[in-house]
Amino acid sequence: MRQWTIDAFASGPFKGNPACVLEPFEAWPSAAWMQALAAENNQAETAYLLKTSDPARFGLRWFTPTREAPLCGHATLAAAHTLFQELGVDVPLLTFDTLSGPLTVRRIGEGLEMDFPADPPSRCATPEGLALALGVTPIEVWAGAYLIAVLENEASVRDLKPDLAALKGIGKEAGDGPGQTVVVARADPDKPYAVVSRFFAPAAGIPEDPATGSAHCILMPLYGEKLGAGVLQFHQAYPGRGGDLECESRGARVLLRGRGFTVIESKLRVLPA
Repeated sequence: MRQWTIDAFASGPFKGNPACVLEPFEAWPSAAWMQALAAENNQAETAYLLKTSDPARFGLRWFTPTREAPLCGHATLAAAHTLFQELGVDVPLLTFDTLSGPLTVRRIGEGLEMDFPADPPSRCATPEGLALALGVTPIEVWAGAYLIAVLENEASVRDLKPDLAALKGIGKEAGDGPGQTVVVARADPDKPYAVVSRFFAPAAGIPEDPATGSAHCILMPLYGEKLGAGVLQFHQAYPGRGGDLECESRGARVLLRGRGFTVIESKLRVLPA
């Protein structure tokens, strides 16, 4: 069985966020086997695909090294890239059946466009211990699936060195539970993107995620409203890599655009259980 590593939301190889993608299964392996392989891969996500009778429709599940994820943007982009580029699927639109409902992906220029559910956040009080864990006091805090800590400027986001052990228990206000925090600010005026962020998810076995599509389902509604814009460029400032997304508000949905690059093709020698 083949597996690919795809750099997603990337400007080139070794940028963006790596995800492992398995070639499509005829039937789901056991959840324990999928979790064990995801832990072995030790990437933020491993994506599993299931064939259906429709060549344009697949089941899709995502596993972090420690748990199954309810929604993942970069591994969805990686799965679509694999189907289009590595397996030669020739359809105008892919549909994935997931824990978050049907998600669609289509080719657009050199990249891909994904249709995801919007997750507009709610303003909340700063959780106890958050400023100490981050090493900086947020100017605003919001909660969607993840906790959103708004900082004063881009430098504050880029310079952050949080206490991950402390952060793991903070954020019960977030829909997906504590220990998953986005830090975000408006970009410096001379940058080609409008918003810069980082995402720390120690509760999901991910100290810091390089490029997180699901976080932008929260950030686009928030900053679309703040900046009065329907389309925005975002940069996720993971040190040494960085991820780039274009996002567009469509009411209850968000369009996420980005590119994928295949960096590894491998062969599994352990059969699924």
